[in-house]
Amino acid sequence: MNLLHHLLSRIVAVALLCLLASTAYVLADNDRTAKQATWRITEALAKQLSFQQLQISSGFTGASPFPDFSLWKQTRPIAGLCVKFTAANSQQAHSLCTGEELTSPAVPPYFTTLYRWFFTPGLAMTQTITLNGRTYGLLTVTPSADLEVTQAWENSRRLLGLSVTTVFAVCVLVYLSIRRALYPAQTIVQGLAALERGELAYRLPPFALAEWQRIAEAINQLAASQAQLLGERQRLAVQLLNLQEEERRYLAQELHDEFGQCLAAINAVTASIAQTAAQHCPEILADTGHISQITGHMLNSVRSLLARLRPAEFDELGLAASLQGLIANWNAHSGTKTQYRLTISGACGRLPEALALTLFRISQECLTNIAKHAAATTADLTLAVGMDTVDLTVTDNGNSRHLPLPPTNGIGLLGIRERVTALQGQLSFRLNQPQGLQVAIRLPLQTITGAAL
Repeated sequence: MNLLHHLLSRIVAVALLCLLASTAYVLADNDRTAKQATWRITEALAKQLSFQQLQISSGFTGASPFPDFSLWKQTRPIAGLCVKFTAANSQQAHSLCTGEELTSPAVPPYFTTLYRWFFTPGLAMTQTITLNGRTYGLLTVTPSADLEVTQAWENSRRLLGLSVTTVFAVCVLVYLSIRRALYPAQTIVQGLAALERGELAYRLPPFALAEWQRIAEAINQLAASQAQLLGERQRLAVQLLNLQEEERRYLAQELHDEFGQCLAAINAVTASIAQTAAQHCPEILADTGHISQITGHMLNSVRSLLARLRPAEFDELGLAASLQGLIANWNAHSGTKTQYRLTISGACGRLPEALALTLFRISQECLTNIAKHAAATTADLTLAVGMDTVDLTVTDNGNSRHLPLPPTNGIGLLGIRERVTALQGQLSFRLNQPQGLQVAIRLPLQTITGAAL
């Protein structure tokens, strides 16, 4: 439930409680008013009968027979009342009832039941008729219970009709007012969703209400801080990768110039020793052969390290040739265990050197992960160079069946993610059917301004 509906439901609940309390008050007031009216009639009629008895006792001629209800009937013609007088010296009773006038609609049975359960409609009132210390009889006035219930229903029905109309109008006005006041909340939620998607350049607009404006300023400040931190982190990552590539370039140069030349010199000296030994000391020819084998193995290891640190064809032939050499090298090492395939579309030559080197490093890491962990029989590397972006997809049919990938102690995926993040790219993983993994990478051709790998 959103905030608007939550507030509206609370308002409706409070309005219904107020309506219920008002209805209870009206019903209680109707019961009290009916009893007060009955008591006033009883007192008035008792005074009339006492006055009539005083006239008879005084010998006033022309007095009507006692009790005489005609005066009350003429002056207070109230419908639905029964008046009864019981003489004190006999069981003789005189009574008079006025007819009921039911002009209201029929009362629902449930209302009658509830009203009779909470109240006592038709409660009789009694008054003793006395004069000069002598009791003449007992006066009983009984109102109509049906009329009282009908009157209560009419009052509550009018109240309910007016209250429902009022509550509905108030709810509509409150709903419109709250909706207008809470409208900025939708904009704020949309802004937070944009920030969650990584759109840190999004900013909330200004709001009229001070509370919403403070929230918007806080969110905008947080977004600006996050954008600044992300930018600094990306620039730092770029610088670290730059240092890494420079260090690899330096190591490759040193290995090629120093270590490689030294091994080549050892091979030359060994060949010279072997020629001399063949004439003067044949017994050391076997040792010179061992030295040649060792230096040859060391040269092969150096060439392999040079290929991983800085492939020679990368500087001379570019990314496409380097990837072809990488695929050929993996096919040569795996034999028939895994078949590596390469597909390139687009002009790789127009890629900046930094971006091309990043793609090569990511390709190296992906193929290494396949060889170490996937147990795949096929691995496809696809490079597509577009106008604004370049897409690299590495797919295998290995043993991956669940995402996310289980954590490992290696830094391969972490390194890939760091390179992609540094270039403001996108990295995603998707499972193949029936098994296998697809790593999809999209990098923009324009990286962080002023930064180069």
